[in-house]
Amino acid sequence: MIDKKTLIDYLYNSSKSMKEKKLILIRHAKSSWKYDVSDIDRPLKKRGVTDASIISKAFKEKEYTVNKIYSSPANRAFLTCKIFKNNLNWTDDQIEIVNKLYDFEGESVLNFITTLDNTLETVIIFGHNHAFTAIANDFGDTYIDNLPTSGLVVLKFNVNSWEYVKYGETELLMFPRDYRL
Repeated sequence: MIDKKTLIDYLYNSSKSMKEKKLILIRHAKSSWKYDVSDIDRPLKKRGVTDASIISKAFKEKEYTVNKIYSSPANRAFLTCKIFKNNLNWTDDQIEIVNKLYDFEGESVLNFITTLDNTLETVIIFGHNHAFTAIANDFGDTYIDNLPTSGLVVLKFNVNSWEYVKYGETELLMFPRDYRL
């Protein structure tokens, strides 16, 4: 039987060694249906480029340190990633295209998240809805009706392993409508 003081000391000391994991989900910018191309090849609309630029510049002011950036292979997601890359001065070696992130339901994205390298503390994923809204609502503590195009959500978890991300805190929400002049 452990006495109360020993238990409190253990919990206090183990919480000091606990590392945070931060997951930043960024939905691709507004895409165009104007061209006769497959879904994965759809380009961005002008408004999409503008909104992604607005959010990326505002996000830069938050001064997050990002270890790794992952993008869906969809043209609209990767182009959104490139806008952020240019405005936040990320390097090419920080960015990786992952086929399983071309997912609209979220199961593949969830499987990807739980298998991330545990040395990574903060990652960004560029991808799609309905997956991102569902993940933000399942893992965060703030309900959102819909993560809009170019929308960004930061989820914080007090875990040492990505395998255990489940109940987190919604640390930041950024929607283009809140930043347009």
